[in-house]
Amino acid sequence: MSDVVAALLLALATENAELREQLASAQDMLVETAIDAGNMHALVEAMRTERDAWREEAERLQARVRARVYGR
Repeated sequence: MSDVVAALLLALATENAELREQLASAQDMLVETAIDAGNMHALVEAMRTERDAWREEAERLQARVRARVYGR
């Protein structure tokens, strides 16, 4: 094997190793992002549930006030 071919193979192997490291890093970031997105989705759903409960309570209180004011 000539020195040129050996150098080319070494360069390709080095680049391949670097690309594999970058791919692994990108995959780790994607997993972390997916976990964060899942957590954020759960928080949003919890906030929506709480918001809906507060709205229902406000509607009940408004109905009571209207009933007292208008005698209904």
